[in-house]
Amino acid sequence: MRSTTDRIRQAISFELIGILIVTPLFAWGFNHPMGDMGILVVLGATAATAWNYLFNLGFDHLLNWRRGDLRKTLPLRLVHAVLFETTLLVLLLPLFAWWLDVSLAAALMMEISFAAFYMVYAFVFTWGYDILFPPQQTGRAPA
Repeated sequence: MRSTTDRIRQAISFELIGILIVTPLFAWGFNHPMGDMGILVVLGATAATAWNYLFNLGFDHLLNWRRGDLRKTLPLRLVHAVLFETTLLVLLLPLFAWWLDVSLAAALMMEISFAAFYMVYAFVFTWGYDILFPPQQTGRAPA
């Protein structure tokens, strides 16, 4: 299992790198001012950071409980990324619509674009992070 400090480092580095990539890209792509998009991305990243910590903690506990092993296969990494991004999309949809003053349908299309970007980014980032900072194996939790 990862320590709390390691989980915080993982979440913060993930979000900071993501903000630097996505803010200019999506401000240009959705034709919104960089400042508006930057604030939305930071608000979303703050929510995503908290959710990232909680989601990964729960996911690792589930892996440890079900398999006694924290290693992730390629299919499991895909499931992890899809579940994380889907739940985050549902959490952030109202914020996107309100902040950008767009309909829920328009916000959903924007969110799907963000989710697609972040799904690929999350897959690549977490794989790289696991290589650079391998999680400690703990075996099965006592019954």
